[in-house]
Amino acid sequence: MQAVYANRKEEQMPDLAREDSAAPRASSDLSSLEEARAEDAQDLANARLDEGDEGAERPWWRSIGPGLITGAADDDPSGIGTYSVTGAQFGYRLLWLVPFCLPLMIAIQEMCGRIGVVTGKGLAAAIKEHYPRWMLTGAILLLIGANVTNIYADLNVMAASAQMLFHGTFVFWLTLLAAGIIGMQIAVPYRLYVRWLKWLCLALLGYVVTAFMPGTHNDWGQIARHLFMPEWQNNPRFLLTVVGFLGTTISPYLFFWQAGEEVEEEIEAGKEDAPGHRIAPADDREIRSLRLDTIIGMFASQAVTFFIILCTATDLHDKGITDINTAQDAARALLPLGRAAYWLFALGILGTGSLAIPTLAGSIGYAVAEANDWRYGLYRRFARARAFYLVIAAAVVGGYALNFVKSISPVKALLYSAAMNGVFAPPLIVILLLVCNNRNIFGNRSNGRLSNILGAITVVFMGAAAAILIWALITGRAAS
Repeated sequence: MQAVYANRKEEQMPDLAREDSAAPRASSDLSSLEEARAEDAQDLANARLDEGDEGAERPWWRSIGPGLITGAADDDPSGIGTYSVTGAQFGYRLLWLVPFCLPLMIAIQEMCGRIGVVTGKGLAAAIKEHYPRWMLTGAILLLIGANVTNIYADLNVMAASAQMLFHGTFVFWLTLLAAGIIGMQIAVPYRLYVRWLKWLCLALLGYVVTAFMPGTHNDWGQIARHLFMPEWQNNPRFLLTVVGFLGTTISPYLFFWQAGEEVEEEIEAGKEDAPGHRIAPADDREIRSLRLDTIIGMFASQAVTFFIILCTATDLHDKGITDINTAQDAARALLPLGRAAYWLFALGILGTGSLAIPTLAGSIGYAVAEANDWRYGLYRRFARARAFYLVIAAAVVGGYALNFVKSISPVKALLYSAAMNGVFAPPLIVILLLVCNNRNIFGNRSNGRLSNILGAITVVFMGAAAAILIWALITGRAAS
């Protein structure tokens, strides 16, 4: 396992000399080097500071984090919008995608998390060290294209939701939200930030409550039928919705985010000195904890997906409301809760957006920083990882700026950004499979047969759906 983690004595803290605006360049500047080492040590101490249990073995429930956060981020405003469109347009007919996607999500995200746990590095670093530069560049460009578009759509519907509740102008709320998210990600220490993200997972429970309200009339026989009997149509709206569903469920940004999150967790737990520098190889307990966390996170994500579709199918589709464009339209799925429906929907959008946009921007930050050997990590202060944080800020600003390029309905923007994720995801999953089957990277922790089968099914199904949609667009069949 020496191939998959850094030797602590020989390579301790080499990132001090990496290219970064804060890193000491001159070899003769020993005082600057010592000062940098002291500052890095302080960052590590801050990351590992906990309530009296440093060095103690944490109970299993304390290990639940990156997988749960990834699952909650998967139900971001883009996800809520796409699943709302799915239920409103097609009723229960696409419910079969929920159980179909669950094992695929678990397999893909477990691979991503395993990269972080075993190598102590993110996905971009693994690609850079073992594959051609063009592959890394292509992966990052796909990630940036998908993520910035997703940030645009999420900010769009968040500002529309805030405007619905508090009035004011769309531009005011858009600017306030973008600035607040950037400031939060830069200023709030990771160990506090991640705990806050976990609590945001509760914002989506409104759909679960709504589904069991006395005024909600679900046809459970039809629900069970459509949940386990796949249905397919060749019309453009169906194809766009399926690709969007797949893209918002198995999203490129989550690949890079969960690997980076696992690295942050390893550093906080004292198992790494810096990204890429594990103190000891990953053991079976860490792998089991990763898998449990991923299963819980993905199951929670798909459970919420199920209830969003259920509520929109029952309260919108069954009442003839099949075209939703605004936050107000989508919020009507929660009307059985009474006048609080609009508040609950808007607060859910704002909460999950505050969770997802830092995830979207942070995944770009991890990838770009690893590709350029910059110092990175949310546990670091801004002064110690300027380039990393500036990339994160630039991603949010890019999404903010797109809101002034073309006006589009908030919910439609969410669906289109999800469909873009669905088109970009298959090639990135192919790269992920190459990495996770490389024994030079993983040793005996490389993919097993089940992971490869599920990964291949994901590539084939998502790739085929995206190809059919693109063909329909090129041939003009999507004009209707």
